[in-house]
Amino acid sequence: MSQVRVIGIVGGGQLGRMLTLAAKQLGFHVVVMNPEGNSPAAQVGADEIVADWYDGKKLAQLADAADVITVEFEHLNADALAAVEATGKPVHPAPSTVRLIQDKYEQKVFLNQHKIAIAPFVKVESLPEARKALKKFKGKMLLKTRHGAYDGRGNALIRNTNDLKRAWVQFQGKALYAEGFVPFSKELAVMVARGTDGKIKTYPIVETIHKRNICVEVRAPAVISIAARKKAENLAKKVAKQLKGAGVFGIEMFLATDGKVLVNEIAPRVHNSGHYTTEATHTSQFEQHIRAITGLPLGDTSMRVPAAVMINILGERNGETVVTGLEAALQLPQVSVHLYGKAPTKIDRKMGHITATGKNVTEARKRATLARRRMGI
Repeated sequence: MSQVRVIGIVGGGQLGRMLTLAAKQLGFHVVVMNPEGNSPAAQVGADEIVADWYDGKKLAQLADAADVITVEFEHLNADALAAVEATGKPVHPAPSTVRLIQDKYEQKVFLNQHKIAIAPFVKVESLPEARKALKKFKGKMLLKTRHGAYDGRGNALIRNTNDLKRAWVQFQGKALYAEGFVPFSKELAVMVARGTDGKIKTYPIVETIHKRNICVEVRAPAVISIAARKKAENLAKKVAKQLKGAGVFGIEMFLATDGKVLVNEIAPRVHNSGHYTTEATHTSQFEQHIRAITGLPLGDTSMRVPAAVMINILGERNGETVVTGLEAALQLPQVSVHLYGKAPTKIDRKMGHITATGKNVTEARKRATLARRRMGI
């Protein structure tokens, strides 16, 4: 039986909220550390330490209050996390894994060293080096910031020297690297769970749809060949074996036009592409993460419905949070709405999500799309 009674989470946003709900269901107490009070996690019963994510002293306070520490996102003080781990307090995933994933260039180096298929990449420290990289990658590449970016905010597609000049000014003063553009037919993702005993379980492969570099839709299962599915599963397991610590990890991939499957990025936490699991799999990614970090057995990751589609509810304006159309959306069969309790509404801010299930992806997508159309925020 797990000796854990109190779980500490760095971050109290929507992921912290859904982790809190899963933890409470299993009888755990939750404390979160978040810069703003009345966080989404606190709204559903987590105790709250109001502090900046990089505040080492407050992180130590969180560690004193909890039996195990976990994270809901990776942009935090990895050194302070390591200091907590050094006291003997379990931290999942391991601070070394969080530190590695914080630097996207080092993440690529790590994946390359372990012979995990990725796009070609190169470090870029000057404009002449960036021009050289553009030539190397045959005139099309992505210039990416190494630290701190999320939802695609640190990426720029470069197709010519003018694009490069603009991006260079935009990313001025930031550590960068360049990545060759991979022609792909689909973007895929795999949630993979790793227990404290090292056991690994993968969730179904899903297709993710992005607009403005933000994930707007997830289709489960991905409509891909058996060969592509096996490649993605094997890659996910290979990555998980190399990461230290327990928990659920989100592994984003490309299905290249030549049939290869490449790893794009890793998230050391529950992830947007796994939200569908609450309605569609026997064990949600949130319950699985709680099981994994507390030493409980990993749950069944198989689908309990034929198909599911998740659509993000993104903010449509800046201002007070006013939800409209909830009743109309919930009149649709097999539709679930999750609102995160965030305020204010901001354009493209993730305010909630809708999951619809069905006998196939097409049916589930129709329901989810119609439900989203009926809602405003």
